[in-house]
Amino acid sequence: MKNSMSRRQFILAAGALAGSAVLAGCGGSSTSSSSTSTNTDSSASDDSYTLVKDGTLTVVAELGFAPFEYMNDQTGDPEGFDVDVINAVAEKMGLQCEYLPNQKFDTLVPLIKQGGKADVSIAAITITDEREESVDFSEPYLDSNQAIVALKGSTETEATLNDASKQVVCQGGTTGNDWITENLPNATCVPVDDVTAALTGVQTGLYNAMVVDLPVAKYMLTNSFSDLDIIEEIATGEQYGIAISKDNPNLTKAVNKALEDMKSDGTMDSIETKWFGSTI
Repeated sequence: MKNSMSRRQFILAAGALAGSAVLAGCGGSSTSSSSTSTNTDSSASDDSYTLVKDGTLTVVAELGFAPFEYMNDQTGDPEGFDVDVINAVAEKMGLQCEYLPNQKFDTLVPLIKQGGKADVSIAAITITDEREESVDFSEPYLDSNQAIVALKGSTETEATLNDASKQVVCQGGTTGNDWITENLPNATCVPVDDVTAALTGVQTGLYNAMVVDLPVAKYMLTNSFSDLDIIEEIATGEQYGIAISKDNPNLTKAVNKALEDMKSDGTMDSIETKWFGSTI
């Protein structure tokens, strides 16, 4: 999610998920091709899949994770790298794309598993064995690592943070949360809902450091938190995927086909360059 903006633009109200109400529509044809039929009749073709809303790919995300997804302060629409990716996926599939209201990150996988409200979730979700027990994932669309963020000039290190006197913040339910638990067992791990609030806490001294996805750290520090610094990059070797219900395997196949086409025709490279300045 990437335009230069103030911190207030990143702070989101926690949105209660309201049925199938949508925040924004995004590009693509409103007519599904025969290979993406929503017909669930026994006579349907083998590659058919179901959608919450005919002709529409309904998306749910935690819309406070710049530069991947955030709310445009002026238009009220979702923007970001992931938003552009899922727009392009929907277009390749001949579908329109709509976002549900903002949802907390740690509820995204359970919501997709439950079914009936959203077709997919794309929100910089790392593919993990635990999450794959609940949902299917598309093929990876981006690689990522973690970062430790502290005040500029801080003498903190991974070793010094692993102390009972230290508080290390993260977004709840993330792989950053997992990393703190596994690698800083003596520190106090503080999970919060909002990345901007967490970074503000580091900025004001409420927390000693934050662990967050590296691309997010780079973007936020460049655009809003210039008095913070990445004190360590953690090579976790993570990969992001689009979460899809296990009950809808042909939708996963269709999404994978769209991602494959985007990689081969240069669409993915263009989106990466738009948001990160180069391909990753």
